[in-house]
Amino acid sequence: MSTQTLNSLSKASSAYLRSAMHQPIQWNEWGEEAFATAQRENKPILLDIGAVWCHWCHVMDRESYDDPEVARIVNERFVAVKVDRDERPDIDSRYQVGVSAISGQGGWPLTAFLTPDGKPFFGGTYFPPEDSYGRPSFKRVLSSIADAYHQKNGDVVDQAEMVEAAIARAESFAASHGDFSPRVIDDIVEAVASATHPSSLIQPCSIC
Repeated sequence: MSTQTLNSLSKASSAYLRSAMHQPIQWNEWGEEAFATAQRENKPILLDIGAVWCHWCHVMDRESYDDPEVARIVNERFVAVKVDRDERPDIDSRYQVGVSAISGQGGWPLTAFLTPDGKPFFGGTYFPPEDSYGRPSFKRVLSSIADAYHQKNGDVVDQAEMVEAAIARAESFAASHGDFSPRVIDDIVEAVASATHPSSLIQPCSIC
C-alpha cells in the first residue's frame, strides 16, 4: 500500500488551506520563506487566493491544481503560495487592487503572478484547464508567464512597478484606474492578453 505524499499545507491552521494538502503542487503559506526561495531560485511567484465558500476556487483546484501536468509546470517554474482570503483579508485586499489594475476585474479565485519581492505583474481570476470561455488554458498561461519572466524581465519589472503604484494610490485612499495591460510585457501571448479583457471574463466568485 502506498502512502500519498502531503504538501506543506497539511500543517496550516486554515481548514481551507489544509483542503489542498493532497495536491501535487508544492504549496507554501504566505511568509518570508516563500519569498526567500523565489529570490534564491530566481522564480516568479504564483499566488492563489481563495476561500472555502468560493465555488470557482474549488473548481480550479479540481481542474488544474489536482492535475499532475499543471503541478509539474508550477513546481519547476514557480514558487507557489496559497492564501485563505478569510484568514488574510489584508493580503487579499492588496492583490485584488493589483489584479484589477491589470485586468479590470477582481474576484475569487484570485490568480496573481508576482516578482520575487512580491510585486504583481500579471493576474486574473479563474483560468480553465483547456482553451475555453474565450480564455487560454491555465497550462498555457503558466508557461507563457514563466517564459516572459526570464526572457523579457525588464518589461516584467516595468509592469510590476506600474501596478505597485496603483496599489500605493489605493492604499493612500486616492485610487484611480490606471491604464495597465499585460501587453507591456511585449505581448506575452495574444491569448493571455485577451484573457484579461473584461468582456471575455466569466464572472469570478465575487459575491458567492
